[in-house]
Amino acid sequence: MIWTIAGVVAVAAVITVAVSVSRGCSREGKDVAGNVDEDDMSSPNLMYGIEYDNYEVVTDKVHNGQTLSHILDGFGIGPATIDRVDREARPVYDMRKMRAGQTYTAFLEKNDSLRGRLRHFVYEKNPTDYVVVSFVGDSIEVYEDSKEVSIVRRKETARISSSLWNAIVEAGIPVAISCDMEDIFGWSVDFFGLQQGDEFTVIFDERWIDTVRVGTGMVWGAEFRHNGKTYTAIPFKQDGHLAYWDENGNSLRRQFLKAPLKYTRISSRFNPSRLHPIYKVRRPHLGVDYAAPKGTPVVAIADGVVTDRRWDPKGGGNILKIKHANGYVSGYLHLSGYAKGVGVGTRVSQGQLIAYVGSTGASTGPHLDFRIWKNGTAIDPLKIPSDPVEPIKPANRAAFSYFKERITAELEGDVPDERKIRDMDYVPSPEELAADTLAASGSAVEMK
Repeated sequence: MIWTIAGVVAVAAVITVAVSVSRGCSREGKDVAGNVDEDDMSSPNLMYGIEYDNYEVVTDKVHNGQTLSHILDGFGIGPATIDRVDREARPVYDMRKMRAGQTYTAFLEKNDSLRGRLRHFVYEKNPTDYVVVSFVGDSIEVYEDSKEVSIVRRKETARISSSLWNAIVEAGIPVAISCDMEDIFGWSVDFFGLQQGDEFTVIFDERWIDTVRVGTGMVWGAEFRHNGKTYTAIPFKQDGHLAYWDENGNSLRRQFLKAPLKYTRISSRFNPSRLHPIYKVRRPHLGVDYAAPKGTPVVAIADGVVTDRRWDPKGGGNILKIKHANGYVSGYLHLSGYAKGVGVGTRVSQGQLIAYVGSTGASTGPHLDFRIWKNGTAIDPLKIPSDPVEPIKPANRAAFSYFKERITAELEGDVPDERKIRDMDYVPSPEELAADTLAASGSAVEMK
């Protein structure tokens, strides 16, 4: 497959003309005195830092079962040289890690006497990073490099019609943002109870290489309007840790997650006198049943220590219990299995994978029976109080207000680039903080 370069050449030509015009030069690169300005000479057309005009460029994908030896052999490289390439590459990148489906590019000589000889071989490890193998005389040079990534900042608003995922897809927002939104608002918004008409606004970075999007980056702020209430997320670093806070400086992170899994529906609620679906007698159901497919990941709702992991002969099947701060214990029943490394005495973090949904014990189908105890007494998991973690400290209040004012303004409308927060490590000067305080005071006077 021959790589098409016409578009790149055209872009390079446009850039060259733009540079000439900006300096008051003619298209021939001469200044007003008629002298040649070497800085205005056309820059070489580069691909992976290689002047591709000098070569025939061939691009392909690594096929199933292909190795570096197979590929280089196809370009006329002998076994002895391939062995040298392998040894030279090891300290830089082990070519045995080449994966099927990844792109490689070969640069072949155009010169009549050397036509078709391989001069450079490039393997793309991922969309941004690549390895170059260059053949120069009897020497072989191997090095790693990265493509230039452009960061594009976007602000998008989407309305919920059925689910967060569908709203994001319909709005043309990268699907990775759905995970970011769930992580940010996971303690505040019940994403399984979203209503038609709920909406959100999010500011985020996209990462681009040329015209190809290769991922997303920082979420610079978000608002979620759910069930008549607006939840705001302001990013700010406190004690070196980046977190998201509401407009009052309270952390959006809470002691407990809303739920320990992504479930299909709630099939049974906390009930002191429920008719048991198997035993057909009335007995307390001291938890909430989340219907979900077998194997669905289950996570810890809060930091804690595993105190129980066993088979429950009374119908719970495979169970797990975690002890948390302030006298709380969480329980997870009917599990199909446990996450690797999770056992009695294991310290787990909020959101950490601990087990998988199953249907073990007295169960009519795959689901998670989730329970909470407070000082030994069972309580309704859907009504568990969840206090936020430590709020913004008094010493950080002024700096937080500086960030909040700019991010809130951007969420609500258009703001000039110089007013946008672009560095989470930025420390506003005393003069900037004073100016913000004065502006805020002026606004308050106007409102009165």
